[in-house]
Amino acid sequence: MKIYTKTGDAGTTGLFSGQRVSKADLRLHAYGSLDELNAHVGMLVDLGPESLYEELKSIQSWLFSAGSHLANDSVEMLSKLPPVRAEWVQRLEGAIDRMDASLPPLRNFVLPGGHPAVSQAHIARTVCRRAERQCTELQKALEGSAVPVPEHVLPLLNRLSDYFFALSRWLCVELGVKETPWKPEY
Repeated sequence: MKIYTKTGDAGTTGLFSGQRVSKADLRLHAYGSLDELNAHVGMLVDLGPESLYEELKSIQSWLFSAGSHLANDSVEMLSKLPPVRAEWVQRLEGAIDRMDASLPPLRNFVLPGGHPAVSQAHIARTVCRRAERQCTELQKALEGSAVPVPEHVLPLLNRLSDYFFALSRWLCVELGVKETPWKPEY
C-alpha cells in the first residue's frame, strides 16, 4: 500500500463511505483531534512508568475506535466498525479514583510542568478538551443524521480529560516531582 495517493492534493479527503469532503469539514477536525490526542498518549507511554503501559495502550485503542466512527458517514458501515463502549468511561473513573486515593487534596490550580511525563499528561488533557469541543460541535451539526456521533464518545472524552489531569498529579507523586500551585500575579 502506498503512503501517498495524491487524492488529497486539492484539499479533500475520503470518508469510509468513499465520499469526498473538504479537509476543513467538522468531521476531520473532530477525528483529527482524536488522532493528535492518540499521538500524545503514545508519548505518555514512552515517558511514563511501565505500570501505565497497558492502561494507556487501551486508551489509544479506544481513541482509534471513536475516530473510526467519526470518519464514517454510512449506515451500512456501522456494523463493521468497532464499538465505542460505555464501560470505558467506568474504567476511566476507576483509574481516576485509584490515582486520586493516593494524592493530597487539591487546594489550588496547578501549573503544568516539573517533569516531561507530567507536562505530557497536561498536553494530552488540553488536546482531549479540544477534541471534546470539536466532537460536541460535530454532534450538533449531525443532529437528526442517520450516522450521528456515537452516544458514548462525549462522555469518554470528558472523563478522559479528567483522567489525564489525575494522571498528571499522580505522576508528580510517582516521580517525586513537586506540584507548582498557581498563584496569580496582581
